[in-house]
Amino acid sequence: MAATRRMLPDLSSLDADALRALILAQQEELASRDTEIENLKLLVLKLKRLQFGQKSEKLDKQIEQLELRLEDLEANQTARSPSTSTAAQPVSKPARRPLPEHLPREIETYAPRQESCPDCGGSLRLLGEDVSEILEYVPARFKVIRQVRPKLSCSGCERIVQEPAPSRPIERGLAGPALLAHVLVSKYAHHLPLYRQAEIYEREGVELERSTLADWVGGASRVLAPLVEATRRYVLEGAKLHGDDIPVPVLAPGNGKTKTGRLWTYVRDDRPVGDTAAPAVWFAYSPDRKGEHPQQHLSGFTGTLQADGYAGFQRLYEGGQIQEAACWAHVRRKFFDLDQAHASPIASEALSRIGEMYGIESEIRGRSPDERLQVRQARTRPLLEQMYRWLHATSAKLSRKSAVAIATHYALSRWSALARFCEDGRLEMDNNAAERALRTVAIGRKNYLFAGADSGGERAAAMYSLIGSAKLNGLDPEAYLRHVLDRISDHPINRISELLPWNVALSAASTA
Repeated sequence: MAATRRMLPDLSSLDADALRALILAQQEELASRDTEIENLKLLVLKLKRLQFGQKSEKLDKQIEQLELRLEDLEANQTARSPSTSTAAQPVSKPARRPLPEHLPREIETYAPRQESCPDCGGSLRLLGEDVSEILEYVPARFKVIRQVRPKLSCSGCERIVQEPAPSRPIERGLAGPALLAHVLVSKYAHHLPLYRQAEIYEREGVELERSTLADWVGGASRVLAPLVEATRRYVLEGAKLHGDDIPVPVLAPGNGKTKTGRLWTYVRDDRPVGDTAAPAVWFAYSPDRKGEHPQQHLSGFTGTLQADGYAGFQRLYEGGQIQEAACWAHVRRKFFDLDQAHASPIASEALSRIGEMYGIESEIRGRSPDERLQVRQARTRPLLEQMYRWLHATSAKLSRKSAVAIATHYALSRWSALARFCEDGRLEMDNNAAERALRTVAIGRKNYLFAGADSGGERAAAMYSLIGSAKLNGLDPEAYLRHVLDRISDHPINRISELLPWNVALSAASTA
């Protein structure tokens, strides 16, 4: 709305004809949007009547099928009666973990029905008790909060006294903060599209149109925008960031086809160096993968960016404001694939050398930057130099077009950036922090075909920022968003940082 107001001309300066033309133009635009909405609804109805879907042989689909097969086998194994199991074929089961202490307990006591000894009729006294526990689930349920505000009148002057209406997360909105938080987390963390949520709620006896849920998502995103901006500022204040991106299919307006947008993630997490600063993640959306987008995202950042070898990042390093640190996990992955596919002796040797350096990293995780740097200089740098000489000698004997040569060249061409973690104890050996942040997006793509538009991608980025930052700080995302949505309407904008995940106590968020 603010952007629309900025685009409008000064209405006081327009004559009657100009105002009439402006109104007609806006009506045409609204009519065009209504037509597009109706066309999309018809397209959805048409697709629901058709069975469609392209067969895919991609690895993630194969893994998904194997996981489903494994689930069936384990379920069948449990469904067998004990008499069909043989001692000659023992079944390996995971160790049973104790049930979490924080869960509420309901005590059900099963006292003997006899009031006296069934043998001699003597009185019974307590000898002890056997205690066992089972884990039960209480389904989520809706409730209606009726807000009653009595009106009182003065018997002397007839003045009416009444409490003002309490604020709502969305002005005049029907949904309370807990329901809004549930819808947002179901969509962006549990990957349930709104139409599926509407079907679930209908089975529970509450009819909510998908369009209503969409209004709630849009309204909540607008309300939470200042908090997302505060998250962005906090992330970019760090001295080191992990950066990565992932493709997301987006519906192109007007033609019903899809295009490929990008979600970019920037993670601030210095816990591995013993820093007490809170971890956080900020996501950004772009309609394509042009290098101008990370340049815009990080225009105010000064420090080190740990990322992959994407060419679009290279412009960031030219001015010296941002230093590059590469990712050993990407190098290792290339050799790992070769070792799995061809049992390559060179790939196996590379994996062994990389693994030795990772072993040192596991020992110093959580120590101070100075300690980490000291250990790396003493133990890791010699291994790094030996590997550099070995890769050079090996590459001279390989055909340039071979897969092993390509993996070797990838490492050698980025060697300065790969070795930077041995010069700065604050840096990590890899970019796994960013890849972990993107994992929820990759999982979500299995459950939906595309974002509805670029605006949908921007909303997803905002929600992923808050949900991801809540997870990094040990908060349940739904409890956190419920806590925030219950307060943000009345919270001073100049103190918005008080609602960032690391400033919200877990107990407050979970019991609000």
